[in-house]
Amino acid sequence: MFDWFNRNVIEPGKLPMLLALTSFILTFLITRTIVRLIRAGRGPFKNVTPGGMHIHHVVPGVILTVIGGFGAVGSARHGVAAAFCAIIFGMGAGLVLDEFALILHLDDVYWTEQGRQSVEVVVLAAALALLVLGGFSPLGVNDQSPDEQQNRVTLVTTVAINFLLVLITLFKGKARMALLSVLIPFVAIFGAVRLARPGSFWSKRFYRKRPKARAKSRLRSYRHDRRWGGLRHKFQDLIGGAPDRPPPAVER
Repeated sequence: MFDWFNRNVIEPGKLPMLLALTSFILTFLITRTIVRLIRAGRGPFKNVTPGGMHIHHVVPGVILTVIGGFGAVGSARHGVAAAFCAIIFGMGAGLVLDEFALILHLDDVYWTEQGRQSVEVVVLAAALALLVLGGFSPLGVNDQSPDEQQNRVTLVTTVAINFLLVLITLFKGKARMALLSVLIPFVAIFGAVRLARPGSFWSKRFYRKRPKARAKSRLRSYRHDRRWGGLRHKFQDLIGGAPDRPPPAVER
């Protein structure tokens, strides 16, 4: 086990990436737990409001990201300094992306429907980092046997084909399926061969003169969202907490 970890993680210089990803995920989960406790009025945690101004955790997140990022650029891929900077960067990125929706909308939408975008971006960032780790630098490990070289060439070819399918799936407006295919190869085959979602780049480019395809695309999209939308929201609520519900309209 240690030999595998050394050859595929430490030797290619992937340990800082692993540490950054771990600190990123842990920081996000801990932060979400704390803000949910604050929201529920439980525990000793309170909002930071010096002088009456609410300091969002994206602020220390930006500071940590800058420190860790510049430190990582100035460090080698091995050593204690690289590992330390990777952890700092991961912590900062976790704090920043946890409030991605706030940055995007320039408004405090943390507990609104728009706030779900932060959870989706965090999952996407973690998946991309896992993709980098999963590659294990196939062309950067020394002392390979012929069989290992053949296996790595096969791996690179598989990743390239899967990447092309992921791009097609993204162009068809199926970002979540593309994300899933990043973790599970060739799931994007289904997204690539099926109809694009309405409003996607693929739909606008290739369905302009195909009214039947546009109508069928809208129908499939409606059925899919009706079947899976609630389950997706429950998963997002499990990770990040349910958003505030708007008050019911008052009849006059």
